[in-house]
Amino acid sequence: MKLIMAEASPFARKVRVLLRETGQLKDVEEVSITTSPFQVNEQAKAANPTGRIPSLSRADGPALYDSRVITRYLDAKASAGLYPQDGLWDVLTLEATGDSMMDSAVSISYELRLRPQEQVSTDWTEAQWAKVMGGCHALESQWMALLNGPLTMAHISIACALGYLDLRHDARNWRQGHDALAAWFANFSKRPSFQATQIDG
Repeated sequence: MKLIMAEASPFARKVRVLLRETGQLKDVEEVSITTSPFQVNEQAKAANPTGRIPSLSRADGPALYDSRVITRYLDAKASAGLYPQDGLWDVLTLEATGDSMMDSAVSISYELRLRPQEQVSTDWTEAQWAKVMGGCHALESQWMALLNGPLTMAHISIACALGYLDLRHDARNWRQGHDALAAWFANFSKRPSFQATQIDG
């Protein structure tokens, strides 16, 4: 199998962390590409008609795409239990929270990095950041008990979201007012799977 991805993508990082946590890296080749909303990479387009990443090509079927589809597939393939039946809906909700935070954070990055300066919308970026902060507030106030429990896909999604905030939006200091979440992330960041998928800049 081949994982079509960009190393900076938090959605791709979810899959990459899972591969390492479940011992499947030997079964999947990570193919790093350069792509953007304005200039879609042909490999990305060939695997996913919308051109989004990540996607997972397979010899025995069509490519899978959307990180949640890929991680669910790989988890089932390895019988890893990252989507446990006990508490599944909480895990799926928390994974969706992390993915939503990623989506808003990536939207801000696109707005700031791809638009001409005179076209950048401060209203848009602040509205997206408010969504990110909504996620952080909910995690801090409602979800720390789950995050402090056994590893699930929820943990990986939240960690990848927070890692992306550090990568692209560190100056906004998401940790302020989220002491428990920051402490949890500091501990999660020590995992070899997370360190192996870390990029700078």
